[in-house]
Amino acid sequence: MKHLFIPFLLFLSTSSTAYAQKEKLNIIVFIADDVSWDDLGCYGNAQVNTPNIDKLAKDGLKFDNFYLTASSCSPSRNSIITGRYPHNTGAAELHTTPPLDMVSFPELLRNNNYYSVLAGKFHMGPYARRGFDTMYEHHNENGDGGEESWVSSLKERPKNKPFFMWFASYDAHREWGPNKFSGTHQPNQLEPPFYLSNGDETKADLAKYYDEIKRFDFYIGEVVNELKTQKELDNTLIIIMSDNGRPFPHSKTRVNDRGMKTPFVMHWPNGIKNKDVTSKSLISAVDIAPTILTLAGIDSPVHFQGHSFDRLLTEPDLPFRNYLFAEHNWHDYEAHERMVRNKNYMYILNSRPMQPQNGPLDAVGSPSFKDLEILKDQGKLSAIQADVFMVPRPHEELYDYSRDPLQLLNVASLPEYAETLKSMRKILSEWMEETSDNIPENLTKDWYLKKAGLIKTEFHNVRGEMPGQKLNATKNNAKGAF
Repeated sequence: MKHLFIPFLLFLSTSSTAYAQKEKLNIIVFIADDVSWDDLGCYGNAQVNTPNIDKLAKDGLKFDNFYLTASSCSPSRNSIITGRYPHNTGAAELHTTPPLDMVSFPELLRNNNYYSVLAGKFHMGPYARRGFDTMYEHHNENGDGGEESWVSSLKERPKNKPFFMWFASYDAHREWGPNKFSGTHQPNQLEPPFYLSNGDETKADLAKYYDEIKRFDFYIGEVVNELKTQKELDNTLIIIMSDNGRPFPHSKTRVNDRGMKTPFVMHWPNGIKNKDVTSKSLISAVDIAPTILTLAGIDSPVHFQGHSFDRLLTEPDLPFRNYLFAEHNWHDYEAHERMVRNKNYMYILNSRPMQPQNGPLDAVGSPSFKDLEILKDQGKLSAIQADVFMVPRPHEELYDYSRDPLQLLNVASLPEYAETLKSMRKILSEWMEETSDNIPENLTKDWYLKKAGLIKTEFHNVRGEMPGQKLNATKNNAKGAF
């Protein structure tokens, strides 16, 4: 009897393990390249065609106040994948990478029996490669938009493991070429944002941008269909987001909502029971890594600076953060800005006020920027359109969300806001000190002239001192104000 009982126990143990493994949460992160929070239909944009994302939002949970830590591709993605602020990753500037010993959340998933895949854009350095079993990172594998390996990744995965997929499109990064989605949006039917020109070239520019968002949306729909075919949709957490604002003047590389706020949609039928729900809670991109690990039943390491917002999936009205922090460092041009936001105010510290905020190189070289230059020469720019050419800029900016949700009126100099200014300044200063941020004198300088075209400066390919480098910020795990 004893000899029969032991195999029976082994059978139960094996069956239980297999069942638990099968029921383990699957995770897919769709991350767009250079797409603003308000350029999806579910966020109120009636001009763009995003039916698949809109449906996932309607059947899931949408966040209205989700902020990135940088409005610049690689610093933003490094921050997301490590759960750390850009200066604490050692890769605060564009096209720099964290140290090899810095652990990413995909690596922790992989170490806990997840099969992990990256398909699409990847520029996070060798440290992140440890997090993926399979990588499709070349254009010939991923196609023009970066999405063509997504469905095949799902089909070819081992079926005896939970999976994590980092599906990163090239859409909607410039340059924009013709593709099968070209012409989805007609320029003459579009109205550009008020801070851009209403000219024909800007409308055509915007139409091509929306066409690439449409392609991103289409392939998300294809992945959802494959999940349905495999009967995995209900047990898969889908996240849809972007790495920074649209590649137009006034957006990408800015630390305000036009640059830092990201669309963020979560869909998970087994875990998000309320449908068509919006959370107004303040959330930072550093909170993504600990949240994913919590939902996967894995403890977060001490070096994560974010906090899990898993409770919001069932109680979306709960308050979460009191403060959000973001930064802008070198991205083609010298820069050092820091931002803190609470429920009512946004404060920006600009340590390089003599630098105009034209945007990154791809925005400066765009037809939309040229249209603004034409208006400038004609003396027809509105005050907000002229903002990208302003020099010197304010050293401090303060915006009152109750009166100015679009951050158009800087109230830092108004007497009635003196105490608020002092308070927000103190909060940012304490965060910088606690997390070992600093303002180096020898920052990386402009690599290009601030006009259209790839005209290099004498400083091209020369790096200065990275923010936080002198203070050994990569070893500082302080979370800062929450």
